[in-house]
Amino acid sequence: MIEKTFKDYEQHLEQLISLLWEVLPNLVTAMITAFVGWWVIRLVDIGVAKFFERKDYDRTLEQFLEDFISIALKVILLVMVITQLGVETSSLIAMLGAAGLALGLALQGSLSNFAGGILILIFKPFKVGDFISAQGVEGTVNKITVFNTKLTTFSNQAVIIPNGNLSNDKIINFSSEPLRRENLIIGISYSSNIQKAREVVLQLCEADERILKEEEKMPAVLVHELADSSVNLAIRYWANTDVFWPTRFDMIENIKRRFDEEGIEIPFPHRVLINAEV
Repeated sequence: MIEKTFKDYEQHLEQLISLLWEVLPNLVTAMITAFVGWWVIRLVDIGVAKFFERKDYDRTLEQFLEDFISIALKVILLVMVITQLGVETSSLIAMLGAAGLALGLALQGSLSNFAGGILILIFKPFKVGDFISAQGVEGTVNKITVFNTKLTTFSNQAVIIPNGNLSNDKIINFSSEPLRRENLIIGISYSSNIQKAREVVLQLCEADERILKEEEKMPAVLVHELADSSVNLAIRYWANTDVFWPTRFDMIENIKRRFDEEGIEIPFPHRVLINAEV
C-alpha cells in the first residue's frame, strides 16, 4: 500500500516537472517581455513629457495625452505578456472587445463629455480666465477638465457644464478679442434736440480716456429707431476688453447726469390714475 502511494506521488511529481519544463520557457519569455516592455514604456513617458514641454499646448490636454499614451502602452504590454504565457490572442481580444462594448454602453454620457472635452482642449474656443456665455450661463472660465468646464458667475456662483453639451452648442467668448465695440441704446423724448444729445454724448466719449479715438474707431451717435415714445440713439464706441464693463457702467451714469443738466428728457412710462366713484 505504501509502495503504491509512493509510486503515485512519484508519477505526479514527474508530471509536474514535465509541465514546468513545458511552461518555463514561456514564463521566462513573458517575464523578460514584461521587464523590457516596462522599461521601454518609462522611456516613452519621459520622451512624451519632454516633447510637450517644448509645445504650447493646454496643460490639461498634455496631462491627458501623457496618461492616455502610458495606459495604452501598458495595455498592449499586458496583451503581449498574456500571449507569451500561451493564451490565444483572438480569445483575449474578443474578451477585451466585449468588455469595452459593455463599458461604452454604460458610459455613453461620460464618453460624449470626454469627446467634447478633447475637442475643447484641442481647438480652444476659450481658455481659463475668459468670460464666456454658454448654455444660458455667463461667467469666467475657472477650470477646464476632460469631462466638464467650471465657470464662476458675476455673483461668485460655481457653474459646472458638461463638455458634451458645451462643445455642441453656441459659445460666445467675450475675451477672445483685445478690443470690443459697444452699441448702447439710449432713448430721448421726441421734444428733445437730437443734435444736442449727440454733442453731449460725444463730449463724454472724448473726455473718457478708456474710449479709443483712432480714426477708424471714432465714437459715433446714430438715430437707431423712432420708437412709440422715444427717439432711440445708438451710442457706439471702442474700448479695450479689460476695461469694457467699467466704461459701459460709467457711460450710462454720466449720460443720465449730463442729460438732466442739459434738460434732455429720457422718457419713461407714465400712469394716469383716475378716481371713479362707485
